[in-house]
Amino acid sequence: CDIRSGADGWLVIGAACTMNQVAAHPLVQAHYDLLAQGCESVASYQLRNRATIGGNCCHASPAADAAPALYCLDAVAEIYGPSGTRRVPIADFFVGPGRTAMRTGEFLIAIHLPPAPASAAGVFNKLGRTKLGDISMVSAAVYAWEHDTEPRKHGAAEPTDSTRYGWRIALGAVGPTPLRAPEAEAALATDSSPGGVQRAADLAAAAARPIDDIRASAAYRRAMVAVLARRGIEAVLQQVVAPPLPPDFGGNPTPPRVGGLGGPGGAA
Repeated sequence: CDIRSGADGWLVIGAACTMNQVAAHPLVQAHYDLLAQGCESVASYQLRNRATIGGNCCHASPAADAAPALYCLDAVAEIYGPSGTRRVPIADFFVGPGRTAMRTGEFLIAIHLPPAPASAAGVFNKLGRTKLGDISMVSAAVYAWEHDTEPRKHGAAEPTDSTRYGWRIALGAVGPTPLRAPEAEAALATDSSPGGVQRAADLAAAAARPIDDIRASAAYRRAMVAVLARRGIEAVLQQVVAPPLPPDFGGNPTPPRVGGLGGPGGAA
């Protein structure tokens, strides 16, 4: 398995690395724990010994558990084919259910992740029909970092409390591809109070484009997006904001490494 830090500080993950190899790698656990959580939530331990991160992406399922984390982390797919090598942002790699941006004769060779801010924290939650191993009916990845941990350009203003944190929220299984919730992210960047958290969760639900299928109705999926997004935001806030949130905030004082309704780490 090829997982290495490149000369530019980006992490390079070979497409043939299994989910367990990615989740257990020290560099992933130290700097990209959100991706480790997504990989650990896929199916069973035995299957994760065979399933690869490249396969999870190339299958292009809207419910792919690694995808929301990759969206939050601004991953880039490295593709090789008859015309040579090219790189595609992960948000452009997924183009529809079972369809990717790869052309005839091309294949995915690696995933590249930009350097993670030192203060970054993330939480992945999923909802399945069973507590372990089921395909996601809804999933949500939440990622945040403190702007102060990144160098500011010369002359840039000191961030205020309302703009100190950057946010990413990505959803799975609620659209033809995984998707981001930019309006929810922008709302959190200006208001992370309990009321602001609920508003962001509602905006995330509004960004979803779910369908009715054998696993769940569109209405149920949309409602659960708000629940999973709120839980993820609350858990991430406890990791990136000091002092800890007050007890009446509504968050779990010890959020699980991977959790969600019916997912690993917790039930409704």
